[in-house]
Amino acid sequence: MRLTFLAAALLAASPVLAAKQMTPSGVWQSPGGNTRLRISKCGANICGKVAWASERAKADAARGGHPNLVGMQLFEDFSRTGANTFNGRVFVPDINRRFNGTLTMDSATSITVRGCLVRNSGCRSEVWTRVGN
Repeated sequence: MRLTFLAAALLAASPVLAAKQMTPSGVWQSPGGNTRLRISKCGANICGKVAWASERAKADAARGGHPNLVGMQLFEDFSRTGANTFNGRVFVPDINRRFNGTLTMDSATSITVRGCLVRNSGCRSEVWTRVGN
């Protein structure tokens, strides 16, 4: 299974979510449970580094030329663009490529991550779940 760190459909925030800015700081698990990412401040923006990865995810990354997946930054330079949305770059180690990405806080325990090849074409989204702080 390929690592899929392309992410997050830009969803309109509900009125409840729009009333309060949320921050995605913490540990998030990919939909398949193969990767956990720690999202935290990096300078003025936020970034996400791999905190844990399954053997399968590590093998996929190694085939893409990245044998040291844990500790690798996958969400790069995400800046706030709305109450609960962020734009930045997503790195996909198993194919060794970066994509424009959007992260949307759906709730305190759910984020949608979306990555697109060019503008709004070739897009892919995933919903990640909070597993820790």
